[in-house]
Amino acid sequence: MKVMEDRELLKKKIIDAIRTCYDPEIPVNIYELGLIYDVHVDGDNKVNVRMTLTSPACPVAGTLPKEVEQRVKGVEGVEDAKVDIVWDPPWNPEMMSEEAKLELGL
Repeated sequence: MKVMEDRELLKKKIIDAIRTCYDPEIPVNIYELGLIYDVHVDGDNKVNVRMTLTSPACPVAGTLPKEVEQRVKGVEGVEDAKVDIVWDPPWNPEMMSEEAKLELGL
């Protein structure tokens, strides 16, 4: 049971780190924007993040996934991290948290 608790705590720290990443065109972090679909921590503390972008033509497509990967790798306890960009389901504004919608006046 302790291992599961440790993994959940690590996952929370990872999500906190991801919350420091922003799409430069939108003043809301990418987690609240709904761009992070999944954060999986395996038994060896290797992390796989499934994320999307607001559109395939997003100007930060080349840099934002690398930034997320670096932030996750910087979390104490993470052995390695990989970010996969996925397009299914396509992102839409309904995926934003209530906090993000309020921030953007939606």
